[in-house]
Amino acid sequence: MAAPQHFSTLYLSAPDVIALVQRKGIEPCLRGIADYIHADFLRWGAFDKSARVASHSRDGVIELMPIADGETYAFKYVNGHPKNTRWGLPTVMAFGVLADVATGAPLLLSELTLTTALRTAAMSAVAARALARPGSRTMALIGNGAQSEFQALAFHHLLGIDTLRLFDTDPAATAKLQANLKGTGPRTVACTSTAEAVRGADVVTTVTADKTNATILTPDMLAPGMHINAVGGDCPGKTELHADVLRQAQVFVEYAPQTRIEGDIQQLPADFAVTELWEVLAGQHGGRASDAAVTVFDSVGFALEDFSALRFLRDAAAELGMGQPIELIPQLSDPKNLFGLLHTRSPLLRVVA
Repeated sequence: MAAPQHFSTLYLSAPDVIALVQRKGIEPCLRGIADYIHADFLRWGAFDKSARVASHSRDGVIELMPIADGETYAFKYVNGHPKNTRWGLPTVMAFGVLADVATGAPLLLSELTLTTALRTAAMSAVAARALARPGSRTMALIGNGAQSEFQALAFHHLLGIDTLRLFDTDPAATAKLQANLKGTGPRTVACTSTAEAVRGADVVTTVTADKTNATILTPDMLAPGMHINAVGGDCPGKTELHADVLRQAQVFVEYAPQTRIEGDIQQLPADFAVTELWEVLAGQHGGRASDAAVTVFDSVGFALEDFSALRFLRDAAAELGMGQPIELIPQLSDPKNLFGLLHTRSPLLRVVA
């Protein structure tokens, strides 16, 4: 009989991932995650895909987001609770797992709260590189909360956006964003309304948090050639764009079966025409029809992006020698005798005199 193999799972805590991003730098992390996302979207057909499983409540949502290819399985646990800041908690909290398809063994357990912000911004940039007009330099950023810095830096580093026109209903959020972006490159302009912020913008990013059918962007605010990166509408009953904005635009999505339930297109009939972004990246769809066309990326976040982000974290951790091995599953001398574990003395037990 072969000797038992000791198996451990690599664990990346929140402090580990913070240190990883600090050591590599935000720009290389955004670029790296974007590259992994792009590569995985080109393998679209290799993945077993499904819409996320959501448990909705009055105050928010808790979701599981699974996906797998032939070798690796991944899932993310994530919540969305807009009122959480009242209790000193983030509105979004997440962790994720990579596992081996052949054995089911968990290979990586990692925080994904900070990483979700990075991957969401990286995904926005991947879509905008394919859909926005070349030479876009000004972006309106509507909603200046926890995701805003990541969006700003992704568009600055990956698309060359050099001017940010900012608006939030809470002026303190805009002040926070401006302070955090000081010295990072892009010029920031605080605006007093959404209409003012989008004036002259090549790209408009909406990333608001309220769980409501809002109309952050209306048809009168559109301009020829504009690209809209709609990030905040990501669950049933939560939208940001007036329905006529969608009707006047070319609409692109991650995974249509999920976006029709959760995205801004939930406002429209089930047969409303959309294009999945992988088709554009793979050259199966031309993307933007003309320089004057208005494009919308109706982004809700899809499990494939978390798969890519977890792969990036695993590889970056290996490169930097980071993370700790943990015994997430029991070590068995006889894999057919699970009950036998209860006959062994736990190292956590001690005799109290």
